[in-house]
Amino acid sequence: MTDTFAFLVITFIIVLGFEAVNGWTDAPNAIATVVSTRVLAPAAAVAMAAFFNLVGALSGTAVATTIGKEIINLDVVPLEVLAAGALSVIIWSTFAWYFGLPTSESHGLVAGLAGAAMAVAGADVLLLDGWIKVLIGVILAVTVGFGGGLIVMNLLLLAIQKLSPSAVRRIFSPLQMFSAAFMAWGHGTADGQKSIGVLAAAIAIYEGKGTEGFAVPLWIILLAATTMAVSTALGGWRIIRTLGMRLTHLEPVHGFAAEATAASTLGVASHFGFGIPLSTTHTIGSAIMGVGASKRLSAVRWGIGYNIVGAWILTFPICFGLGWLIASIVHLAA
Repeated sequence: MTDTFAFLVITFIIVLGFEAVNGWTDAPNAIATVVSTRVLAPAAAVAMAAFFNLVGALSGTAVATTIGKEIINLDVVPLEVLAAGALSVIIWSTFAWYFGLPTSESHGLVAGLAGAAMAVAGADVLLLDGWIKVLIGVILAVTVGFGGGLIVMNLLLLAIQKLSPSAVRRIFSPLQMFSAAFMAWGHGTADGQKSIGVLAAAIAIYEGKGTEGFAVPLWIILLAATTMAVSTALGGWRIIRTLGMRLTHLEPVHGFAAEATAASTLGVASHFGFGIPLSTTHTIGSAIMGVGASKRLSAVRWGIGYNIVGAWILTFPICFGLGWLIASIVHLAA
């Protein structure tokens, strides 16, 4: 039943649903600070984010390849594994979005895929190399995001210490537009490629070619990136408020430091042959906390920060469990 063209279409719809959730819960991370500092109006920020997300998604397929064929063995799993993995993220991320918590669709997806794959094919279906990249991504996002934000902000404070607040704002307001565009590009090249990899994997499984048949055609990139851009425009303001307004007070110089740090981390990890699937949420969230801590530790509302980190931690077991449950039900029914 699940090897039919009809189920391939169903899988595509579910994965594009995951990309839509990514758009309203994850893509706003790229523009949260530039909106909260009032450098750009929300409509302008959304338009910019949509464009540079698309550019980022078109800039390479290293992360798509990691997600598509290095997390689970495509040679031994049916289509329902991909559908169940994506659906688990939709359920969890929508729940967290309702409460304004920025979850990681990246880690939710790999956890959901792992749970679904193990439900139908056992633990041997997981591929070690891909999971090492996921682990490296978790460590880099938190440590480099927080530490980089803290260091960059302190260096900027040294450089601008003799300038008046109005002069600092005049300098960094236009600079933050560039850093926000850079961040949107980073999201596209990192998180924007996750669903692209799953869609390409679905075609490879449907055609019976498995891992050897994995390829990423241009039309899949455009389809996924467009879906994410539209969904970003339709939602996401809860996440913008949490990251950009509630976590710590930000001025343009702080937004510039956080975005430049996070985008650089995402870009390096995604390219140069690494293909490490970093979480945009983890990276920018950690960078914002690092920037806030540069003023003083109490400048960060750590209670909100703890809630965000708690949502990150819960993402793995919850999406794993949901993926396992959904795949088991569909596999038995099939």
